[in-house]
Amino acid sequence: MATAGSRPSLKPHIGLGWRHPHYAQMLEQKPELDFLEVHSENFFHAGGAALAVLEQGRANYPISLHGVGLSLGSALGVDPWHLDQLANLVKRVDPVRVSDHAAFARATLRGTSVHAADLLPIPFSIEALWLMCANVQQVQDRLQRPLLVENLSAYVYFEVPEAEKALSEPYFLSELSRRTGCQLLVDVNNIYVNALNARIQDPALEPMQICREWLDAIPPNRVGEIHLAGHCHVNDEHGEIVVDDHGSQVCGEVWTLYRHAMQRFGAVPTLVEWDTDVPSLEVLLQEARTARSCAVSEVVGLSV
Repeated sequence: MATAGSRPSLKPHIGLGWRHPHYAQMLEQKPELDFLEVHSENFFHAGGAALAVLEQGRANYPISLHGVGLSLGSALGVDPWHLDQLANLVKRVDPVRVSDHAAFARATLRGTSVHAADLLPIPFSIEALWLMCANVQQVQDRLQRPLLVENLSAYVYFEVPEAEKALSEPYFLSELSRRTGCQLLVDVNNIYVNALNARIQDPALEPMQICREWLDAIPPNRVGEIHLAGHCHVNDEHGEIVVDDHGSQVCGEVWTLYRHAMQRFGAVPTLVEWDTDVPSLEVLLQEARTARSCAVSEVVGLSV
């Protein structure tokens, strides 16, 4: 795995999100993939069928653990029980990467700690940066390895007080990586979804330009993985919004942005996510082949 300060390998590593409908088929067919990624929380139980399947998969592929529950942006800090379970899973699986989101889910409601069961956005402020640095460092100290932190698709935003300077998301994440040594998981689809939703509010904005500028603001040596996925457009009586639902093929614009990311970051390990309306394994494998083709063409261009 590349570390902050090093250039990634020129060989593209392409993986798929391994979901329940394809557990058996993946183990039987063993298609050509460089890694599988699973949601960490699905395997926190100390035994049982799920963990047995994961260990079978680990015998055939490197495993990347992708979490949704660390709540790295929470002022309550990291949940000790959650971190214990993650540390146990990491020890058992020895994953190639461990990741979670630049989000919060835990908060205090009427004096009681509650979990929102969602990825809620954080304010991009100095205070929030200090807090997230402390939480990320705690996780890394416990796991004894760098954590990867993913940018969020967000549908609401915090207003940073005038007395405190607001930071851009790329600067916030880059500083988080620089201060803690963590890596960044750049979700290209999330960037594009946020840009599309910004254009709904301001039709003068150009989403592709917003996304290219976002990618260009991230130092190449801070990126440890890239995610690709599909999204959907919703337009009903409540209004218009674009949702990062991971329920369709990667669109042409996101493939274009992925090529731009490859030019900037090199052959960073890349995952294709598909979590809702999961199609046949062959459809997913074709998405992985497209990702590999894009990565190879751009990386070859960088190496000559």
